[in-house]
Amino acid sequence: MRTGRIMQEAFRGKVAWITGASSGIGEALALRLSGLGARLVLSSNEPEDLERVRRACHVPEQAILTLELDLTRAQEMPSRAEEVLARFGHVDYLFNNGGISQRSLAQETSLEVDRRVMEIDYFGHVALTKAVLPSMLRRGSGHIVVTTSVSGILGVPMRSAYCAAKHALHGFFDALRAEVQRHGIRVTLICPDAVRTRISTRAVTGDGRIWGRMDRMIEAGISPEACAGQALSAVARGKDQVVLGRGKGRAGVWLNRFLPGVVSRMIRNTDLS
Repeated sequence: MRTGRIMQEAFRGKVAWITGASSGIGEALALRLSGLGARLVLSSNEPEDLERVRRACHVPEQAILTLELDLTRAQEMPSRAEEVLARFGHVDYLFNNGGISQRSLAQETSLEVDRRVMEIDYFGHVALTKAVLPSMLRRGSGHIVVTTSVSGILGVPMRSAYCAAKHALHGFFDALRAEVQRHGIRVTLICPDAVRTRISTRAVTGDGRIWGRMDRMIEAGISPEACAGQALSAVARGKDQVVLGRGKGRAGVWLNRFLPGVVSRMIRNTDLS
């Protein structure tokens, strides 16, 4: 069966909730899913950009909901889930995609920044998943998708807090998969290498200020549209985990299985700016 047909069958008419939907990979996921006939819940903490994405999706008004969501406010996740369930009745796909990055040496990164990155990139997604999961368990179906990173597999310099959060996502959602798969619920980890988004320009530095520039590595990455297409193909096929991209990170993940010492030396000597 061709990929396009598999994706049409997987997503047409299904309810897909996307966090971080106002830009980058989240926006690309929203646009691609709208073309596949999905019903959409679009969330981020950027209401103006979220509205722009909603208009670009070109789906019937009754098939789309924009819902402002701050991943640092874990206590609000149950009420947000109730709003979505009241509108659509259930969630077929939860795309945990929002987040921030960090650019600073570990020794120069305040504990407040470490906590902030963990709160957004890890605890926010765990809280939202726990708010949605009971409804999936009741139905005996659902698919949780998590945008992590190659940095969730390989630790790299200048991104200690970001790598920590992404590694934590792997631990939590791998364990969750083992618990819920027998209940008809799937979990897919999407691990992109470099993707051309605003992630580095919005990254926080060690004292909480904004990095404010595009990394060369990010600028040379794949487009958000290519990332979204590959991610949705993996989700439609029920993959547990997929590594996406064309950079050194993707090759490093493969090589690390056999020659971890070599990969460690490569990372230490690589310019990741």
